[in-house]
Amino acid sequence: MKKNLSKLFAVSLLLSVSIVSCKKDEEKVTPTPTPTPYTCTSCNTTPQAKAANDASSKGIYKGIVIGSTGTIKFDISNDGSTITAVLMIDGKTGNLTSTVAWVAGVSYVADFTGTFDGSPVTVRFKVDATGTNPMVLSSSIPGHASAAFVIDKENSTSLLECFEGTYSTTLPETGTFNILVSRKLGKFGGASRKSTSSTSEDIGNGTIDASGKLKLDGTDVGTLSGDEISGSFVDNNGKTVTIKGKRTL
Repeated sequence: MKKNLSKLFAVSLLLSVSIVSCKKDEEKVTPTPTPTPYTCTSCNTTPQAKAANDASSKGIYKGIVIGSTGTIKFDISNDGSTITAVLMIDGKTGNLTSTVAWVAGVSYVADFTGTFDGSPVTVRFKVDATGTNPMVLSSSIPGHASAAFVIDKENSTSLLECFEGTYSTTLPETGTFNILVSRKLGKFGGASRKSTSSTSEDIGNGTIDASGKLKLDGTDVGTLSGDEISGSFVDNNGKTVTIKGKRTL
């Protein structure tokens, strides 16, 4: 009988050790943390544009750049007499200025000059007297000879946001995909360029619904969530296109 009790005690002890061991192993398992959503900490959360400039060529203009990837912002006497531009391409910044004074009632056309990545740069900008039809007429940016721009005017009640991203397809094909967004107006302007192309880009305009869906010609192409865009869709050629990007301005 003593031998049987001894065996039983030994088995119980073994089970206890096993249970404790299992508990320790379970305690070592660390759940995978939920990724923190990306936030552009350097981006404005409210419009910089002044209400007095909403119907004028004065104000803030923002744009995306294709030909590498980047953004540009023009400040045409938005808050005083200063006329400047900030060009960002591939993470590098160039501060530009213009010597052309603003005049009420006429279109504003000027060369913005400065230094970018150690070399002289010129971007020629034009906007109508009422602040409509802003555009870059030409640019001379060393290393980015075929840069293309999509520009719009920021309104005092509608923040403009710039997103830089990429796309890939099952063709296969890859490239740059950047968009300029106005959540308040529910619209966006986009531009894309193949990685293998240096001069050709596709430019289009779309809408944003209440749930953040980006729609281009009636097709859902992605979702805007916070400071990120992502999604996939099937194009006219039956190929799946995947996009992703982050706000940088």
